[in-house]
Amino acid sequence: MLTLYGRGTSDNVQKALWALGETGQRFEHVPLGGSYGGLDDPDFAAMNPHRRVPTLKDGDTVVWESDAIVRYVAAKYYCGTLWPVDVSERSRADQWMAWTLAHLYGDSNLLFWLTIRTPVADQDAERIARVHGRLSGWYRLLDRHLSVHEYVAGERLTMGDVPPGATLYRYFNLPVERESFPHLERWYARLCARPAYRKYVMVSFEELRGRLEY
Repeated sequence: MLTLYGRGTSDNVQKALWALGETGQRFEHVPLGGSYGGLDDPDFAAMNPHRRVPTLKDGDTVVWESDAIVRYVAAKYYCGTLWPVDVSERSRADQWMAWTLAHLYGDSNLLFWLTIRTPVADQDAERIARVHGRLSGWYRLLDRHLSVHEYVAGERLTMGDVPPGATLYRYFNLPVERESFPHLERWYARLCARPAYRKYVMVSFEELRGRLEY
């Protein structure tokens, strides 16, 4: 049985859950971390010495780090779709996963912390504007790419869509004034039409509001 450990309000856990949901495989989801605790449990620490989520257990195989889990799930359970067989298509998917981790995700996560997880009285408007400006630049670049592609690796959903796509539900629900990204918004609408995306990514984050602790 596949088991995914991690609280469903974590954006990194959401990536893994979304990928699992796309495969149609049965799996168990064990909430862990945050208000659920459990990260210091010896059994969990034996699986993941870093004591972080998400963590995937598949029989005797344990995979941690969200993008590694997405790649594993795609390769083993959805090869030919999420995991492209064609090496060129797979490289395009892989490079957008790497780009998201290197550039987009840091500012996306930081803006969420500055506007949602930081109590209103402690928020820094100038810093929020500065981070949002950088993030807008990354989305602007992605918007240009999507002006000639339906999805990030081409004309169908692949694993490459998962990391950047998982940032969008939060972004479009943050209390910030967004510029128009027509191609990004069309892509987001396509993702919102997918049952697994709606179930695992479009998750209320109200319980995190004003909470600075992990």
